Amino acid sequence: MPKREVMIVIGVIIGGISGYLYWKYIGCFTGTCAITSVWYKSTLYGMFMGGMLFDLFRDFLK
Repeated sequence: MPKREVMIVIGVIIGGISGYLYWKYIGCFTGTCAITSVWYKSTLYGMFMGGMLFDLFRDFLK
């Protein structure tokens, strides 16, 4: 796997962990928040954002 794709995979993993931890410790306990009220939505959102963030660093590895 090329280095550029490795960066995206690392970002997805870190983002997923961060999203889950955000739900667990901060989250929305009233159930009115669209993303942070359910653990899997928060985790998926974190994975998406982590992948997007680490994709920015992909160009530096060329």
